[in-house]
Amino acid sequence: MSEDNSNALKIVVLVKHVPDVQFDRHIDAQTLRIERGESTLSELDEYAIEAALAIIEAHGGAAAGHEVIAATMGGSNASGAVKKALQMGATSGVHLNDEALAGSDVLATSKALAALIEKIGDVDLVVTGMSSTDAETSVVPAQLAERLGWAQLTQASSVEFDQATNTLVISRDSATQRLRLSASLPAVLSVTDQANEPRYPNFKGIMAAKKKSTTELSVADLALDAAAVGPEGSRSTVVQAEAHPAREAGTVITDSGEAGIALVDFLAAQKLI
Repeated sequence: MSEDNSNALKIVVLVKHVPDVQFDRHIDAQTLRIERGESTLSELDEYAIEAALAIIEAHGGAAAGHEVIAATMGGSNASGAVKKALQMGATSGVHLNDEALAGSDVLATSKALAALIEKIGDVDLVVTGMSSTDAETSVVPAQLAERLGWAQLTQASSVEFDQATNTLVISRDSATQRLRLSASLPAVLSVTDQANEPRYPNFKGIMAAKKKSTTELSVADLALDAAAVGPEGSRSTVVQAEAHPAREAGTVITDSGEAGIALVDFLAAQKLI
């Protein structure tokens, strides 16, 4: 039986189009920004999508009026991240696409994303991965929570939602302890790669995604000044970038009876012992 639609959840999952980790990364010499030609949905964002889908499916799914909206910020190619999320089961997508956003640091990014969430409206929960696989700062969820004035539950290794009390409960693991944290919605949640096992889009999901809508928005649609984002709205900037030096050949020690001595001599020469 479907649950009362008056209690329906609206969850926004933030997804990012990042360089494929299977390929070498390159910095554009002119812009000093990462080249994103060979890009894909950030692998860590798949855990966020799965967490959101698991929450609504445990409480009646889309039939009960629950929504999972995949939202991304980036150029035209970033729509690929939303497409993958829709194939996994997200109900709709939003793409913040504006040249003014290029070069935004994490502060400007969180400002734009907070404005996007407010534009979507009536959002109960924002879910993210533990970090993006390009910049790997892990700070955007906390910045979003601060900008929105919401509770933050970050680095979750497990997630439970009690719809009766409108409360989210997570576990957060460290090397020495496990914390159990809870917060009432609205909240910002980030999940680790231990939180679940993301589903693979099946043929039915791929076909269904073709009928789902994606809304494209600009900075002006969010009532943001273009100077508040991009390089002008950022507090940090890249001033120089160089390619990794070529890897030098290692030293091969052939065991002719005195390999142990040769190894010790080598380590001593490198001041490792």
